[in-house]
Order: sequence, then structure tokens, then C-alpha cells
Amino acid sequence: MKDRIHQSGASEFNMRAILYATLILFIPIVLAACLPQPTSLPPEPTNTPSPTSTPTVTVIWFPPTATNTPFPTPVITPTLDLHPPDTGDLIFSDDFSDPSQWLLGQTASTSIALGNNALTLALDQPGGYLYTLRKSPTLADFLLEVTASPSLCRGEDEYGLLLRVSSAMEFYRFSLSCDGYVRLDRYLKGKASSPVPKTLSGAFPPGAPSSARLAVSAKGKEFQFYINDEYQFTVKDPSLIEGSLGFFVRSAGDNALTVSFSDLVVRKVPLK
Repeated sequence: MKDRIHQSGASEFNMRAILYATLILFIPIVLAACLPQPTSLPPEPTNTPSPTSTPTVTVIWFPPTATNTPFPTPVITPTLDLHPPDTGDLIFSDDFSDPSQWLLGQTASTSIALGNNALTLALDQPGGYLYTLRKSPTLADFLLEVTASPSLCRGEDEYGLLLRVSSAMEFYRFSLSCDGYVRLDRYLKGKASSPVPKTLSGAFPPGAPSSARLAVSAKGKEFQFYINDEYQFTVKDPSLIEGSLGFFVRSAGDNALTVSFSDLVVRKVPLK
């Protein structure tokens, strides 16, 4: 009897132990199921730059320097005489009333004529060239002045002086263009060159009708050129030492070209 009671108590104890152990294992699972499930932490914020406009280059007109840089000191040079030389003794003057002194003529498209105390060259020929020479005297050193007055002239049409023209038709040519440029050409031994290429002047009005007083001082190999008493340039060239005087016009387009020359005065170059 005691053995049965003992076995029954042992069995009951074992059942309680099993139940207790089961509860111990099960309760955490139930509790875990009831608790909110953990979530991963949000990512750390990153420093994302905001969009920017396209960079542009900044022009620094006056870059800073370590020290103050002064402007260079200008070099003082002797002032060039910007006016024609003082007048010397008269060699000759021409009011363009004597037809015996000039090569004159007329064709269907050209005319070289005297009238109203002027010598007029008219040209109605695309790309044409017209000139005339004074028959005397032969000039070496001289101071020349003459008024040139284009009445029909445009663009690159040219007019001006022929200087020291030789019997072989070698010469210097002082040109004004109707768009305001000047130049000096030389024709020597069948070849043309430009000691002074086309240069903007500003000393005379472009186009037509207009008027300009031209002056040339020639002494030995040195020439000085002026327009309306304003100095243009100096050329030193020993190629031609004497020759005749003439005028010319040259058409650069299809339009007619007419230029008159008046009040011609030629004097000796003053001694300095």
C-alpha cells in the first residue's frame, strides 16, 4: 500500500515537473509573440548637395598684384611738323586756263577738259583709269599745292597726283579714295609697289561732292604728304629724282567718276 502511494506521489510530482517545465518554455514564446516586433533603425541621413547652376568664368579685368605697378612713363620725342613747310619762291602757278600746258582729249567714255578755272577728269568706264600730264616744267625739288574736288565718286574710286613722271612712264602716285583712304604707289621698271599701303586718313571728307587741299614737299629722296594742312606720312625713296607732274582718276566699280583740280601752286622748297 505504501508502495502504491509512493509511486502515485512520484508520478504526480513528475507530472507537475513536466508541466512546470513546459510553462517555462512556452511563456517566453507567447510573450515574444505579443510584444511588438523590432524594426531596423532608419539609415543615417546623407549630405546630398542641392542642384547648382552651371559655373561661369568671371573675367578679372584688373588682376590684383602684390605691389603697385605704375603706368610706364611716356617717352617724349620731338614734335613732328604737322603742317606743310613755309612757302618758298614761286616756280609756277596754274589757274587751268591755258590748254597748251595739258594733255586734253575726249572719247565716248572719258574726258579731260579745262573749264571754270579747273582741270576736270571724267570717266564712265568700269575699272577704267585716266590721267593727264603737264608738259612743263620738269620738277626735282618742289612744294606743290592743289585743290581736288570730286563731284561723282564712291567707294574705292581713287584720284590724286602723279609725281616725278619720267619719259619711260615711271612715277610716284599719291592717291585718295572716295571711302576716306590714302596711299602712295610707285611704278618703276615695269613693276608696281606701295611704299605706303592703303591707310585710313580722316583728313578729308569721303564721297562726293567734296573738296580737299593736297600738298606735297619733295626734297631729294624725301617726300612729305599733307591733306588740308594735316600731315599724312613721309617716304624716303631715291628711285626717281625728277619728272613731270600729272593728275589721275581710277574707277573701282561701274559708276561714273568725275574729279576737278584747281588752284595749282608749285614753289621751291624752303631752305632750313
